[in-house]
Amino acid sequence: MKVARKSLIKYNGAMKTFADNKKARFNYEVLEEYEAGIVLSGPEVKSIKSGHISLKESFVTAKGGELFLTNAHISPYKPANQSDYNPTKSRKLLLKKAEITKLIVKAQAEGNTMVPIKVYESHGKIKLEFGLARGKKRYDKRETIKKREQEREISRALKNN
Repeated sequence: MKVARKSLIKYNGAMKTFADNKKARFNYEVLEEYEAGIVLSGPEVKSIKSGHISLKESFVTAKGGELFLTNAHISPYKPANQSDYNPTKSRKLLLKKAEITKLIVKAQAEGNTMVPIKVYESHGKIKLEFGLARGKKRYDKRETIKKREQEREISRALKNN
């Protein structure tokens, strides 16, 4: 299957990955991948850079012509002493208007969803890689597990020889 990669990284330098949603590729078939900036406060940036972010159970939603990262857990930054901080609040994603409208149409028309894949740093900015995805059926998941086990057996056999 062909996977289209849009607006992705052209920078080959050192990128630090802060969070990786491993279940996204297991539960969903990613059709297209996109890169977006995230609107964050200062303490949230420090918390993410110290590795306190989780993408489990998170998703990308569209509200009023804008995209939001919903249910991503960013732990409060201890030295900032934030009161009334909600770690799972929705955070706005920064994309071009044309990309946003195209994504919203594709997600609604074809019954797809937008799933966050990873959060990383690129050129000093924190970015989110997310994908337009379709949910996998149970038999597709079994197939994925079978392929992974076969690859492990092959690598073990090659390692032993």
